Amino acid sequence: MAAGKTAPIETPFRRAMEGARATLWRITFFSFFINLLMLTSSIYMLQVYDRVLASRSEATLLFLTLFAAACLLTLAALEVVRSRMLVRLGASFDARLSGQVFSHTLSAGHNGQALRDVDTLRGFLTSAQILSLLDAPWIPVYVALVYLLHPMLGHVALFGALVLFALGLWNERSTRAPLSEAASELAASTRFAELSARNAEAVRAMGMLPGLAAIWRKRHDLGMGLQGVASDRGANVAAIAKATRFMLQIAILGIGAWLVIQEQTTAGVMIAASIIMGRGLAPVEAAIGGWRGFLHARQAHQRLSAEFGVRAQDEQAMPLPAPTGALVFEGVAGGPPDARRVTVRDLNFRLDAGTCLGITGPSAAGKSSLVRLAVGVWRPMMGVVRLDGVSISDWQREDVGPHIGYLPQDIELFPGTVAENIARFGEIDAAKVVDAAQLAGSHQVILELPKGYDTEIGPGAFSLSGGQRQRIGLARAFYGRPPLIVLDEPTSNLDAEGETAVRQAMDALRAAGRTVIVIAHRPAVLGGTDQLMVIQRGKITGLGPTAEVMPQITRRVVARPAVEVSGVGNV
Repeated sequence: MAAGKTAPIETPFRRAMEGARATLWRITFFSFFINLLMLTSSIYMLQVYDRVLASRSEATLLFLTLFAAACLLTLAALEVVRSRMLVRLGASFDARLSGQVFSHTLSAGHNGQALRDVDTLRGFLTSAQILSLLDAPWIPVYVALVYLLHPMLGHVALFGALVLFALGLWNERSTRAPLSEAASELAASTRFAELSARNAEAVRAMGMLPGLAAIWRKRHDLGMGLQGVASDRGANVAAIAKATRFMLQIAILGIGAWLVIQEQTTAGVMIAASIIMGRGLAPVEAAIGGWRGFLHARQAHQRLSAEFGVRAQDEQAMPLPAPTGALVFEGVAGGPPDARRVTVRDLNFRLDAGTCLGITGPSAAGKSSLVRLAVGVWRPMMGVVRLDGVSISDWQREDVGPHIGYLPQDIELFPGTVAENIARFGEIDAAKVVDAAQLAGSHQVILELPKGYDTEIGPGAFSLSGGQRQRIGLARAFYGRPPLIVLDEPTSNLDAEGETAVRQAMDALRAAGRTVIVIAHRPAVLGGTDQLMVIQRGKITGLGPTAEVMPQITRRVVARPAVEVSGVGNV
């Protein structure tokens, strides 16, 4: 490798594109013969006019007809092969990339734009537009053949090719900016609609629909307007291109007829030149008509390259022993990955396996940020979080995930049965599912559902209350009694009975040697912890045995009641 040059990053996206390019090269090989066979009709017509009609030979006509039929049958067979290769190209591209993009989308916490981009790119790779682009390199061959028939006819074909190429560049430049802006605005309006749909109950309850609809309509109409501008410009160029091609056909026939009158060529040459030029310029006109699809595919490629293509696939590390739950924060600072904003800093503490830590503090103090770092949802911007001595960022998520139980503030359950949600959509161990539900105090609640553990939940299925979702979310966190369990406000939607169940679960897990971290503001829950941490403004301001720290918090609240010590809203 030359000095100063670095090898490109090997990523699933790069490998998928390289695989697609390899297949496209093979399709291009077939396109060479297809384009040669496309000359069959023009050569047949040339021979009929100049040989058969002149010689009146029926044998020659029969031979030419049989030969032309064989060529056209071969052309059809090659077209079928090329089409099937394109279909398999799309399937292979999707198989190589869609799973990786789905995993990346979930791990990064992004919306589904990347998956839509994969669909767009796959659709383009299997569309007629890609065939137009693959046929375009053969235009010089067709123009050269027209020159061989007669130089003046070749001049017409060359002029037509240059004019259509210029129209293609005009089309690209005039539509690129509005299409890009339209895609951005329409994507933003879609994200806004998805966010509004997730809060549909609040929207309906408080009569927010007209205001939200107005905001959505403004962005949607702006995107549609820009898309309309691009479509109008593209339609104008396409109409000019079609008119230009018709005029070129008239020009080459007119000049060819003049050359026949001047006895410089034959009628067969005139007709053949017209057919060859029409076939040669057809890919350019088709590309102009389908330019919008090409631009969408290019934008999808750019987004995937920026979002996913520069990230190397995680190497398969050597499997590590199951963790015991020992957790260490060493000078950790972090915050939301996309915002690049630090919400917690200078976090230094250690939890031995089997320790139960309570976390409290004012709203927006950084409590939820800390637990997201603890379970590896966020990567630290500074410092390191270690689970059993290993940086949690170095663990394979598929390996460490089953050893972590996590209940976030916003509990999302997925379409499927209750049992599938508790078992995390892996292989269902009925004994572990029931054990987790009993530990969470949700076993009886689940049995009262229409089909018990087999009740379907999610869109279009049984709708759960907030308390039911929280109980099932707790059971999911407790499934398999993992070594590290992190609970973010586990009693926010529970009654006194549910609160008691959480406290009992904490005692049982601690007795079993599990490490438990719980964010809470209720003394009944915090009183069951070994250690208590107070966070304010992103920093730890108190940490020690619960029996020592709790009285200090109580005295502080009594002395300054206006200061909120703990709250439900967390960062």
